[in-house]
Amino acid sequence: MNADEFIEADYLVETPLDPAKVADIMAGEQSSGTFVRVAGESDALRARSRAVVLSIREEEPLAQPSLRSAWLERQHIGGPYRRARITLRFPVANIGVNLPTLAATVAGNLYDLGETTGLRLLDVRVPAGYRTQFPQPPHGVAGTRKLTGVASGPMIGTIIKPNVGLTADETAQLVRSLCEAGVDFIKDDEISANPLHAPIEARVRAVMAEVRAYREKTGRNVMIAFNITDEVDAMRRHADLVEREGGSCVMASINWCGFSAIETLRRSTPLVLHAHRNGYGMMSRDPALGMSFAAYQTLWRLAGVDHMHVHGLAGKFAQADEEVIASARACAQALAEGLDDAVLPAFSSGQWAGTAPVTFDAMRSDDLLFMSGGGMLGHPGGVAAGVASVRQAWDAVRQGISLDDYARHAPELSAALAFFGSRA
Repeated sequence: MNADEFIEADYLVETPLDPAKVADIMAGEQSSGTFVRVAGESDALRARSRAVVLSIREEEPLAQPSLRSAWLERQHIGGPYRRARITLRFPVANIGVNLPTLAATVAGNLYDLGETTGLRLLDVRVPAGYRTQFPQPPHGVAGTRKLTGVASGPMIGTIIKPNVGLTADETAQLVRSLCEAGVDFIKDDEISANPLHAPIEARVRAVMAEVRAYREKTGRNVMIAFNITDEVDAMRRHADLVEREGGSCVMASINWCGFSAIETLRRSTPLVLHAHRNGYGMMSRDPALGMSFAAYQTLWRLAGVDHMHVHGLAGKFAQADEEVIASARACAQALAEGLDDAVLPAFSSGQWAGTAPVTFDAMRSDDLLFMSGGGMLGHPGGVAAGVASVRQAWDAVRQGISLDDYARHAPELSAALAFFGSRA
């Protein structure tokens, strides 16, 4: 068998048992086996279909378990709790071109194995031939640049604030002011999809009327990511409406819609698909459980999304800057050798002019979407000044000038540093 016939997955496993034994249990559980050898599980079938343990590398053990296991308690098995990085190889033939089943294979019941007191999916690697059978991002970085007209530099975006409460007409008025302030991208908040005070159909029509008017007046095409999160038929209808109204982007809360819904949406719309990861923290914050962003983004990119949220540096959420950086870099890399399927990393959460330098230093690239909500709309000089402050900050970092030095001749940036810097 050649490499194109296998998928590899890396795990961090915690167990009081021999890690080699647990790795073998994991391989069997997620392929041809169960806890005992059964009729029909021939040697030939096992050779063809059973997952294989490729490597085991032990790390420092722990005195106390990260998680409770009733199974271990019934067996009266205690610590020390050994930790190991384990790599398994799964035959593609077991899975087929089936994203939910891929996720069930590389994760699934592994989280419930009684032999473990911790299990985290660290990474998933797919062969090029397998990856090409799934939709690739139709827009990604280059397509988003083309649609927004931003040939170079970061794409500067913002979020509708207040999150909820604005009517469709009030939302449209805010969008008009944001367009006039010079942003490239505006998105709905994840909790504002189809509220009673601003139904999605009314909001799309009102907002796109303003966007079209601004486009006709200036030639600039501001991208609006309408939150169409819903059941799949409704999402398809709403995406069709956005397309008819001249929009270019829709957003979905991917964790709550699920793989199948996002795959269906991808097949049914040519629009940019902005993937919002809200809820990801429940999968990632405990270092002994869940999955890393490297594995997470691999699975979701197979669904064909164009943008992926990575949170923000020095932001308001719990993720460390190192995790945010690794997440953004993962988005910028191909899933398999020889492919050009990068997605646009979307930085958000507590971002403002002052976080531009660390973002650029981390990425050494401006192929990114830099979104600032309160950091623009809360600027003491108003929305236009907030947008100007962020653009000035990015101009400074691209020229290698410190923000303080640049701010001497940029009053909007100077005001942002004084106002937001005191709250950082």
